Amino acid sequence: MATKSKRSASKTKNESTAEADGLLMAEEPEVKIEELPGVGPATAEKLREAGFDDLLAIAVMSPSELAEQAELGEAVAGKIIAGAKTMANIGGFVSGSALLDRRREVLKLSAKVQSIDDLLGGGFETQALVEVYGAFGSGKTQIGHQLAVNCTLPMSEGGLDGDIFYIDTEDTFRPERITQMARGLGLDPDAVLSRIHVARAYNSAHQILLVDEIKRLSRGMNVKLIIVDSLTSHFRAEYVGRGMLAERQQKLNRHLKELKQTADVNNAIVLVTNQVHSKPDAMWGDPTKPVGGHVLAHASTFRLYLRKAKGGRRIARLVDSPNLPDGECIYQVTEEGLRD
Repeated sequence: MATKSKRSASKTKNESTAEADGLLMAEEPEVKIEELPGVGPATAEKLREAGFDDLLAIAVMSPSELAEQAELGEAVAGKIIAGAKTMANIGGFVSGSALLDRRREVLKLSAKVQSIDDLLGGGFETQALVEVYGAFGSGKTQIGHQLAVNCTLPMSEGGLDGDIFYIDTEDTFRPERITQMARGLGLDPDAVLSRIHVARAYNSAHQILLVDEIKRLSRGMNVKLIIVDSLTSHFRAEYVGRGMLAERQQKLNRHLKELKQTADVNNAIVLVTNQVHSKPDAMWGDPTKPVGGHVLAHASTFRLYLRKAKGGRRIARLVDSPNLPDGECIYQVTEEGLRD
């Protein structure tokens, strides 16, 4: 036993030396929120129910916001935040080459439409929030349905072999349409539908809570695509008038951050559909401009604007991307799905 202990001590010492020399990059053990000052089991449960299950999420909050969301006293919230800032690994500056290595983890989901894939540099990226907006009937929901089907394909065929969560806010999800698209790709419709998990959101609060449910369920699943169709419909209906604009944008911003965080954790894609302003006047603005303002504009990694063309065709325009040029492509919506 003494020999074994001596060897263990020697090994630990060698590992420590290697780590100090930069030869061993061992991961630090994750600090749980129960280890924060002033956080017992009851407070930890409150924090988790409010969606705060890691130190970084707590560290970036203000005391008043954390107190309101987790139903805590503001003084207690301030103490918890101070502890989280001290204990959290907030990261730092890394080299461009290290970021390039991290980018190699990004996967691409094919639209199975060559023109769309070319427009997006090979397909829809994981770890990204993709906004698809356009007028009524422009084909936003069709893209959501098609990507849900494609996501179940093996990676060798342009898919991600993953599970899909679909938040339906306008009662537009149709399993019959999934069946048509699956058959169009030679897939078993029942097998595809079994990997798509749909929830109807009845208001904005319910919509936000469903993201927490996705986080909970995704721990035992290979989640690769999260769809919100549409992102802004409930927010527009519930927060009416300029007087409620600030509150609406704050909640929308928090919702988008939760979605993006979920995409990063699961190396998944978040696809949100969005509406456009309906009247071309001073009050409503440009009728081709997406709803959501700067909050959504800054949160979106890629923005696609869809519009109808003659002969049943659709035009997709890449409006914003961090690394791709603006451009357009033409495709069709057929009974079997999206096609060139």
